[in-house]
Amino acid sequence: MRNYLSLIKFSHTVFALPFALVGFVLGIHYPGVEFDPVVLILIILCMIFARSAAMAFNRFVDRHIDAVNARTSQREIPAGVISPGAALTFTLISSGLFILCTYFINPLCFALSPVALAVVLGYSYTKRFTAFSHFILGLGLALAPIGAFLAVTEVFDVIPVLIGIVVLLWVGGFDIIYALQDESFDTEHKLHSIPTFLGAKGALVMSSVVHLMCGAVCIYAVYRMGNDYEALSWLLWGGAGMFLASLAYQHTLVKPGDLSKVNLAFFTTNGLASIIFGTAVILDFYI
Repeated sequence: MRNYLSLIKFSHTVFALPFALVGFVLGIHYPGVEFDPVVLILIILCMIFARSAAMAFNRFVDRHIDAVNARTSQREIPAGVISPGAALTFTLISSGLFILCTYFINPLCFALSPVALAVVLGYSYTKRFTAFSHFILGLGLALAPIGAFLAVTEVFDVIPVLIGIVVLLWVGGFDIIYALQDESFDTEHKLHSIPTFLGAKGALVMSSVVHLMCGAVCIYAVYRMGNDYEALSWLLWGGAGMFLASLAYQHTLVKPGDLSKVNLAFFTTNGLASIIFGTAVILDFYI
């Protein structure tokens, strides 16, 4: 069990889960919608199964690349801890369970489930042909608040879409920073990323620009949330402010030629940012 949890980096679920819960809370406060604990459980299961499928498939697809990269050579498949066949089987089972959960949510989510899987599984191939793979990863996580809202309401709405855009830009920006670790390796093996396309300095500038865009959309989303849901308070704005501060802070941790604090910028800072923002939005509806 430890090996499979490590394979899918289960602890990284913290990045998207709070935003999925935000989408759920927005949904149950939509006119004519009531709280359903079964739907909440199914949403959480969908998050777990979709992310598990995506991570296991990524490790399966990248197993040969991981094996020759010093940073990733000890991952479960190249290290021989989990076989490629087992990882692929795990992907298929997780994908099937995801689709099954959407079936019990509502017909719209069930119909869209292959689209969601196409995005989260297809990401694994993108760095072979585009430097913008970071934003495909962001798109996969951006589906969390939108999908959770659809699970509750069966309709699209502008606010969860705005929250989804926030997630897309947030994840895309910090994944550019994380990809700096493999700039030389990716260049040598003809893999595409923003660092290989723009260099370390250019990549950090682009990451900053993307996070500035993220901040602008976040402010507008919070403003719309306050107007449409009458949920505007110091708690909501405080959570958004701390989320935006975390975006700025991570850019002080990483510099060209000094990647010693990449993990602090990537895992700790962004994990806390997600939890703080999600908690603030949810509490704002109930306090």
